[in-house]
Amino acid sequence: MSASIPTVDHKDLTLTGSKRPFAALYGRNAKSVIQRGLLATKTSNASIMISGFVEPVLYLLSMGIGLGSIVGDVTGPGGHSMSYAAYIAPALLAVSAMNGAIYDSTMNVFFKMNYAKLYQNMLYTSLGPLDVAIGEIFLALLRGFMYATGFTIIMWFMGLITHPAGLLMVPAAVLIAFGFASIGMGITSYLKTFQQLDWITFVMLPMFLFSATFYPLSVYPQAIQWFIQAMPLWHGVELLRQLSIGYFTPGMLVHVGYFVVMIVVGVTLTTRRLRALFLR
Repeated sequence: MSASIPTVDHKDLTLTGSKRPFAALYGRNAKSVIQRGLLATKTSNASIMISGFVEPVLYLLSMGIGLGSIVGDVTGPGGHSMSYAAYIAPALLAVSAMNGAIYDSTMNVFFKMNYAKLYQNMLYTSLGPLDVAIGEIFLALLRGFMYATGFTIIMWFMGLITHPAGLLMVPAAVLIAFGFASIGMGITSYLKTFQQLDWITFVMLPMFLFSATFYPLSVYPQAIQWFIQAMPLWHGVELLRQLSIGYFTPGMLVHVGYFVVMIVVGVTLTTRRLRALFLR
């Protein structure tokens, strides 16, 4: 007796795409990118890790204490009188968060993208471009959080945090770092040489100097004020400066919304760029 041969329904062999939303972009495994980044960080030079944190601290010590002894008290948000050190400290905290996020999302990302070819290898696996974008931005965000926390502790020891709302500066600084990291990685995807990274420094330096970091916005001509108010760091400086003294206004929602838009635009840009570059 011959055994019957089972018939095969060819419908069972048909390959169907995943019906999960964004399946082509997101493999739901961004944590593997984060784990790889944290493991690589253990072998990094500690001096490089803290470079973006030390500069704002030195500015606080030199200008807040040195120049502050000459300037005396200044007028802060809502007309509140505050020492010059307390005035510039929240601004320098925003700078510290920006530095941490920008360093990771530009220089590190540029090397991984153009020399180590790390992202190409990642995207050969089940990871999607959104996994890579989220993982790398999270690593930049983590550095920004570390810088913000360390700087806030220094502010506390110096007696520059006089209101409980000042503790909200840490999550606010993380939001600032998130915004800069998202945009930074997207912009870096367009750069082709290390020399082009100087363009980022060229943009960051004026923001650092003129975003009402050391002087009130009112000292500038009206046309310059509008330009400054369009820069992201100014929104971060104003947000942290108001939180430092517990001065809450509806305008703070504008500052927060500015960075939310930066995050959405940055993540979208980064995801599309990674897909266009490595998934042709």
